[in-house]
Amino acid sequence: MFVFLLAVLPLKCYMCSSSATNDECNKNIQECRAPHDTCMTIVDTSGTSKAIAKHCASQATCRGAASTASVDSNGNGNTIRCCSNTDFCNLSGADSINRNTELLLLTVGVALLLSR
Repeated sequence: MFVFLLAVLPLKCYMCSSSATNDECNKNIQECRAPHDTCMTIVDTSGTSKAIAKHCASQATCRGAASTASVDSNGNGNTIRCCSNTDFCNLSGADSINRNTELLLLTVGVALLLSR
């Protein structure tokens, strides 16, 4: 009789408290411990300056914070991203917002071209 033990490995996230750039922020690694099961990325923008913070959080905490995040028409405010699908899923920070928008527009553009 074989007994299979499945080891649940903790999620690994990039971690920083207040970095000006994403590259700066991705120098430290944190292993999430229960109940923290999610990588949380917070990007605060004020004018031309950005402050990026990344750490482990519980999924409920991250989603709750993300639901109250907002950016005004001038681009000032904060965005919060939550991920838990793979280790280091919080690789992107401030840049991810623009890249995701560009990717969406590219996908829509290709779909429109193919539908003609």
